Amino acid sequence: MRILVAEDERFLADLVAEGLRKEAMAVDVAYDGAAALERLGVNDYDVLVLDRDLPRVHGDDICRELAQQGGRVRILMLTASGTVHDRVSGLNLGADDYLAKPFAFSELVARINALARRAGPPLPPVLERGDITLDTGRRQAFRDGHYLPLSRKEYAVLEVLMRARGTVVSTEELLERAWDEHTDPFTTVVKVTMSKLRSKLGDPPVIVTVPGSGYRL
Repeated sequence: MRILVAEDERFLADLVAEGLRKEAMAVDVAYDGAAALERLGVNDYDVLVLDRDLPRVHGDDICRELAQQGGRVRILMLTASGTVHDRVSGLNLGADDYLAKPFAFSELVARINALARRAGPPLPPVLERGDITLDTGRRQAFRDGHYLPLSRKEYAVLEVLMRARGTVVSTEELLERAWDEHTDPFTTVVKVTMSKLRSKLGDPPVIVTVPGSGYRL
């Protein structure tokens, strides 16, 4: 999934982003409201982790605008105040969930995963295609019952392919869903990661290259 973290406390924003990347998520960061709106206008995010008190454009205004647009991005609002009044106010603005600071990182990850499931068509927690099984809760992959020791990116790529349900996924879409905006679009990182993933999946090969289009599982 692709996440935007909009938080003006740079240390916290970078810490959260790095932690989410370790959960095989593609994460972009904006340190003010104007930058967040700019990225939201360009990229298709599953979840926006939104600090309420942002400079330049307030988090409330961003939340209100996104709610009026009716897009697919789900909003998890962060705030230093966790009173009932503040939670109700944030939810009434259009936020899908609300988390007060300080928060446990494990809870943040669980809430993001829950919101991401609501951002798209409902899918089971365990994905299966042929003899490949993906346990999205434990972030583990298996083939014919045997555990596959995948890296974070290999797992993310496999998850995108599994969720595509046999349709072709382009290199551009893989870059968007499994990496972030800092990835060079002309890089060979997708090809290299795909080669390593194919090796770990073993024989018979299950990932098909569709010339000029992308990849299909």
